[in-house]
Formats: sequence, C-alpha cells, structure tokens
Amino acid sequence: MATDLELPDWLGRIGVFDLETTGVDVSADRIVTAHVGVLDAKGRQIAARSWMADPGIPIPDGAAAVHGVTTAQAQRDGHPAAEVVSEITAALRALFAQGMPVVAYNASYDFSLLTNECLRHGIAPLETPGPIIDPLVIDKAVDRYRKGKRTLEVVAQHYGVQLDGAHEASADAIAAGRVAQAIGRSFELAPSAQELHTQQISWARTQAESLTEYFIRIGRLDASDALDGTWPVRAYTSV
Repeated sequence: MATDLELPDWLGRIGVFDLETTGVDVSADRIVTAHVGVLDAKGRQIAARSWMADPGIPIPDGAAAVHGVTTAQAQRDGHPAAEVVSEITAALRALFAQGMPVVAYNASYDFSLLTNECLRHGIAPLETPGPIIDPLVIDKAVDRYRKGKRTLEVVAQHYGVQLDGAHEASADAIAAGRVAQAIGRSFELAPSAQELHTQQISWARTQAESLTEYFIRIGRLDASDALDGTWPVRAYTSV
C-alpha cells in the first residue's frame, strides 16, 4: 500500500451519507435515522443534517440493539417517514447538483433502501445518483488480498480513522468519508470521481460474483442463487 499521496482534488470536499434502519432488506425495511453532511479536505464536517423518522412499523429488538432507537422512541421523537424521506432525498439531490461526490459505505444498501422508501411514499427517487464513492467496494478492489473483515469499524481502524459510536448515522457517515480520503492518500485512484463511480459498477459486480461462488462452495447459497452485484441502486419494488 502506498502512503502519503496527495489527496485528489475531487476528494477535497465530499458529501457523506448513512442510514440506520429497521433491518437489512432494502425492499421491506424502513429508515429510522439518517445523516447527510459535507467534509472538507481535512475530514472536518462543515455542513450537516440528521433525521429521526417514525418508520411506521415496529423496530425489531435486534435492530434497536444495533442503532439504539426503539419503536417507542421513534414514535415519540421521530418525524413522519414521508417527510424525512423527502428531505433526505432533497439534500442528496442538492449535493449531486453541485457535482459533489457523496460517500456511503456499502452504498448499494443505503441508496437502494432510500429508493424504495421514495416509491413507498410517492416521492420522486434520485435518478442515476452520482458520483458516489463507496469505500467498501474501493477497498476490496485496491487491496483485494488483505485478510479480515471489511466492516466499517475494521476498515476504519485499518486506515487509522477513529470511529466513535459505530452504527450511529452521523458517526458512520463521517468515518466513511474519512476512510475514502485515507484510501485516496494511500492508492492511486481514478482522475475524477465520475470515472471512479464507473469503475465501482464493474468492481461491485465482480465482487458479488466472487462472493457468490464462495458461498455456494461452503453451502451458504444454493447453486442456482446469486448475490445482487448491481451498484449503486439494486432492483427495486414499488411497495
């Protein structure tokens, strides 16, 4: 791994985005908390907005144990889901309209779930959102053979990024942005965020194919099954 490279200009000001939700199904689960912010070249947050939604369905105990928000708290303190989804989408649309790349760790989860939430509430979803920077996809591509997990906590530690309050939307969003910048100082990346966005489409597909083969080999998937490597927005439903 190279170190101390100059930060690419397009990583000097980045949006950051994270969702905490009722579960891991991008079609059926709902937003509980969210964060959209902007970081400068030193990883300092210079703009930010956070939300809590009442998702309209019970928050499972397992999900609440991860992000700390219970059904009762969301019903008491959360804003209507449609309002929150609309405001998150508008905030991201504004960043993309400025040509600002937006960092999201495991972006296909957050952007796919947001798309389904938009459709659920009759809100126009983001059309071909980008450029998006996904440190999970990039790290797997540039440091393919490094052993160990690739959770945000582990990858942040690997790149020397402090993560306090993991699974809290603002903490995860900021850490993901700083990891993206650390990768940009460690590896030669594409000359523009848009070119990197295009590369990630291919990388994510290849990574999903490789993981599918591994899961079939160890018996975790049937031979006829396959992981969805579509990035950054997976196929969505209208329910």
